[in-house]
Amino acid sequence: MARPVTLFTGQWADLTLDTLAEKVASWGYDGLELACWGDHFEVDKALESDKYIKSRKDILEKHGLKCFAIIRIWSGNVFLMRSLTSGTRASSLNGCGVTASRKACANAARKRLRRRRQRPLMGVSVVNGFTGSPVWHLIYRFPPVSDAMVDAGFKDFADRWIPILDVFAKEGIKYALEAHPAEIAYDIYTSEKTLDALKGHKSFGFNFDPITSSTSSLIRALYRTLPRQDFPRPHQGF
Repeated sequence: MARPVTLFTGQWADLTLDTLAEKVASWGYDGLELACWGDHFEVDKALESDKYIKSRKDILEKHGLKCFAIIRIWSGNVFLMRSLTSGTRASSLNGCGVTASRKACANAARKRLRRRRQRPLMGVSVVNGFTGSPVWHLIYRFPPVSDAMVDAGFKDFADRWIPILDVFAKEGIKYALEAHPAEIAYDIYTSEKTLDALKGHKSFGFNFDPITSSTSSLIRALYRTLPRQDFPRPHQGF
């Protein structure tokens, strides 16, 4: 078929990759979007061992499946997450959380991506995930929230993420935000505002998940970004 149909593995993290891959193949899927939790794809192990990466590829090959993208939601979310759990989750990024400086966030991303140069990481060119949002808590607009407050939040988002996306660009990797409640982009208006804040960065796009966002709400934003930035389109997102 023209576009492979793949399945995101996160909802089945209680199953081993081998068990899930066998089931998914029997259901007729072409591949998997590997979640970075459970035992499906453990980034730290992948960074340390080529044998681990080969073990993931061997499982997929055994069942006639391919991997087109990986997804690591929470490590992206903590860059701008405003919640009681942000401190806990930020610790996994070497101190790069909502209270960290923009420089610290960029340095953390550079360090992690420098290590990834040494490992093929399944050979994927798209990493799906979240970005966090400094303005989601303002969505109700009461007590009164000015446009200037929202604009300041989007500027904070861009200031933190553009240096990170620059590193992605140097590595030839695309970062795909899953538009979602509590993220910087969750509908057509905020998706367009996000693209504008990032000045159409070539390494940023959307992972279109039909479960969490409607076709009508994001289609215009997708048309704006995908043709210009030449994102691959192997699964739900592209």
